[in-house]
Amino acid sequence: MPSLPAPPNSDYNLGLNPKKAVVLIPEKSVGAGPHRLPGTPPGRAVTISDVAAEAQVARSTVSRALNNPGRLNFRTQQHIQDVADRLGYHPNPVARALGTQRTQTLALLLPNLSNQLFLGMIRGAEEQAAAAGYTLVLTDSKGDPDQEMSSINRLTGAVDGFILVAARMPQTELLRIATTHRIVVVNRQVLGLASVVADPIMGAAHAVEHLASLGHRHLVYLGAAPPRNWMNVRRWKSIRSRAAELGVATRQLGPFTPSQDGGAAAADAAVAAEATAVIAFNDLMAIGVMRRLAERGVGVPAEVSVVGFDDIFGSDLCSPSLTTLASPAEEIGRAAVRLLLESGGARAHSVVLPTHLVIRQSTGPAQGRDG
Repeated sequence: MPSLPAPPNSDYNLGLNPKKAVVLIPEKSVGAGPHRLPGTPPGRAVTISDVAAEAQVARSTVSRALNNPGRLNFRTQQHIQDVADRLGYHPNPVARALGTQRTQTLALLLPNLSNQLFLGMIRGAEEQAAAAGYTLVLTDSKGDPDQEMSSINRLTGAVDGFILVAARMPQTELLRIATTHRIVVVNRQVLGLASVVADPIMGAAHAVEHLASLGHRHLVYLGAAPPRNWMNVRRWKSIRSRAAELGVATRQLGPFTPSQDGGAAAADAAVAAEATAVIAFNDLMAIGVMRRLAERGVGVPAEVSVVGFDDIFGSDLCSPSLTTLASPAEEIGRAAVRLLLESGGARAHSVVLPTHLVIRQSTGPAQGRDG
């Protein structure tokens, strides 16, 4: 019976608590402790005055070296940085924010922290943010537009920009927020806003082409809630268009919750529709479909072929292994951070990343009605 294994700690050691927002901080190597100035009480934080005294320069020079290094010659800059490192000086983030109007922190708003697809996005975004000297804060909106707005209000002033993944807020609200905040939207395109998406057109078309090549002439698409979900609408449009070109009858069922539990209800609907092939909104739903079909004694792919989206961890480990459209999750996260930092989210630049079909054991030649 198909099931979704939990990801190993070695691959996903992110310290995530699905019930709380968390901060991901890149690991630092452990070495000798910082040098303490003579007469400095143990435990007292090193200040910018301490660095200035040890480096024998003015406090203002230290400030420029640490906050605007391009304004000093290389030798002075390097000397001050070496002293700061030796003393273990760390800038006060609150003081820095007051002086620079930057917190060096970005917020990543996700609709569901338990979805394995988002772990890849988190890893890519965190790596890109860390490389640019930023910390990433995560928050789970639970797919609720009111919760999305609450998170933005709560974090305003504490972060330099927002990455909104599969945002549920109306387009008008997103455009309004963009007038006062730096934002990038992911898995959704909004005219006038910077965005990153996995190609919703070609990926869905490839799924239809694969099933048609196996002789399937009746397929159903298991849509996700909410029904106006941006990605859901684009995928169905592409599936319907390509299927019509290939002479394949299609029908959309749902919407269903994009989870394994939602997949169980979707499987019953697919059996009632007498489809020989189903394309599920995501891998979680597809795995739920296969589990329910196994309970009902319906063979996969002997009687029904199943295709998912995302290629999450575990899609190759369930039985049968799942044919799916792979999304470049880590690259999506990296691209979103780059877009936010390079343009401040101000340019309405849309990045569309390609997907590719991964053929496994859940699809096979059409039988029964189409065989």
